[in-house]
Amino acid sequence: MGLRMRVHDREHIGAALRRFKKLIERSGLKREIRAHEYYEKPCEARTRKEASRLRAIKKASLPKPPKKEFRP
Repeated sequence: MGLRMRVHDREHIGAALRRFKKLIERSGLKREIRAHEYYEKPCEARTRKEASRLRAIKKASLPKPPKKEFRP
């Protein structure tokens, strides 16, 4: 996937770098690079996905705490 970013004339280098970091973050490239940083065996990937699924189910089944009333 190719990403392009144009640096404007007289744009501060810090501002351009900040825009570049946001672009990388939004595109999902950073997450993909981190995922491929180390080899993960297929059985480990299945185990991780299953654990994530179970955590989401458990979190959804927990009762929500009551909202606090606003008293001035």
